[in-house]
Amino acid sequence: MPKALPGNSRDPHTHIRFRFRFRHDRIDKTGAVTLRVNGRLHHIGVGRTHARTHVILLIDDLHVRIINAITGKLLRDLYIDPSRDAKPHEKTPEPAKCRSGSFRCPETSHW
Repeated sequence: MPKALPGNSRDPHTHIRFRFRFRHDRIDKTGAVTLRVNGRLHHIGVGRTHARTHVILLIDDLHVRIINAITGKLLRDLYIDPSRDAKPHEKTPEPAKCRSGSFRCPETSHW
């Protein structure tokens, strides 16, 4: 929501809405960071491996980028779904197993 303006200054041509913002934060011990968008608190999962890491959140309306403040590495890039509160981190897929249960490459047959 846009901030309140004094008196009759609600002319749509004089009010500028800032879409871009950034925030310094720290990932909590469960691997998530919180962000308030349009008055609603959203929990964004980054991963427990990044717990207590200092991050910078770059917010462009509903597009959010989470960057490690020390290394500059992009940790998560997502679009906020306003209908959902939690944004769990997508898990990396398991490597393909062959029928015998070994992890052999199907193209090269190497381990």
